[in-house]
Amino acid sequence: MNTFLQYNPTKLYFGKDEVKQLSSILDKGLKVLLVYGGGSIKRNGVYNDVMTELGKMDANVFELKGVEPNPRLTNVRKGVDICKKEGIDFILAVGGGSVIDCTKAISAGAKYEGDVWELITAKAPIEEALPFGTILTLAATGSEMNSVSVITNWETNDKLGWGSPLVFPTFSILDPSYTFSVPRDQTIYGIVDSMSHALEHYFHRTENTPMIDGFIESLLRTAIATGPKLLEDLESFEHRETMMYISTTAFNGSLANGTDGGDWATHRIEHAISAIYDIPHGGGLAILFPNWLEHVLEEDPSRVKQLAVNVFGISPEGKEDIDVAREGAKALRDFWNSLGAPGTLADYDIDDSQFDSIAEKTFIKPGVGTYKEMDLDSVRDILARSL
Repeated sequence: MNTFLQYNPTKLYFGKDEVKQLSSILDKGLKVLLVYGGGSIKRNGVYNDVMTELGKMDANVFELKGVEPNPRLTNVRKGVDICKKEGIDFILAVGGGSVIDCTKAISAGAKYEGDVWELITAKAPIEEALPFGTILTLAATGSEMNSVSVITNWETNDKLGWGSPLVFPTFSILDPSYTFSVPRDQTIYGIVDSMSHALEHYFHRTENTPMIDGFIESLLRTAIATGPKLLEDLESFEHRETMMYISTTAFNGSLANGTDGGDWATHRIEHAISAIYDIPHGGGLAILFPNWLEHVLEEDPSRVKQLAVNVFGISPEGKEDIDVAREGAKALRDFWNSLGAPGTLADYDIDDSQFDSIAEKTFIKPGVGTYKEMDLDSVRDILARSL
């Protein structure tokens, strides 16, 4: 294991009706910017629950609605403008990862005199941020308990991940019943996204990590057992509860303890694809990750073999390591496809015409991959496998 420091200041309120904690968490009379997406929180009653609690604390509420999947810089800038103009004290994100990611960028931009894109591209340091909290309505990204965000700039077709210890949520409220209305396709993408975060952590080069490896393997096995049951009953509190906790745990820092932090090349490639084609993040990961596994196992099958045996129960008896590893990559693809996730880029009408551009955008920030360091040819190979 490596030496490590674990730090996560986010207070997690998990369970049914925990939104009622809101009026006791925040001070009275605050100016609050409420950030949310396309309006589903008004249809499913979450908006009314939140406004009731904000009313108890005499909050002066301003709203930024319409945050898109793959959240865009344009909405971040709108939120920053509101914060500066109205003297906002606190931001409350009500939604999934896109809403929370947008809020993180707003919180940093609200305390910066220049354009917020300069912070996202690391052209200027993040020295201060407005405090914010989250109320989660979609289990997928883990953004509710980490300091990472991904923002898309459609002017330049760039989708960038960034982060800062200053943009941890001060609190996150997770009520599994708030995810009952999430449609089947978004639920599938959430399962894929959560598992992908665990898999990114799993593929590291640090020695002597049996506990963390076992922790990740257990999380993946639980997701594999729970996912199909959830899709059979989208309003099951039990299964929504399990997947919500899996999603948060998969990307709150716990799975990185003592390791080099994992690979993350697949996420970088997907960000480059969706910066051009605006596809669902979970859909892109479902296509790419099995092909990344097949790419890396040809050089070193050991870790993929371990995944195959310990997560998918594939017997290694009488087989070459590389053949067991290939069975593991196929098992992951087959599982995600059985849920209804896409299997090829062609499912999104994507051909090879933009492969060079995708490969170049993958390297907009240097250093892609730690388990296996990527180059342009590696990215092109994974893309070609994904057609």
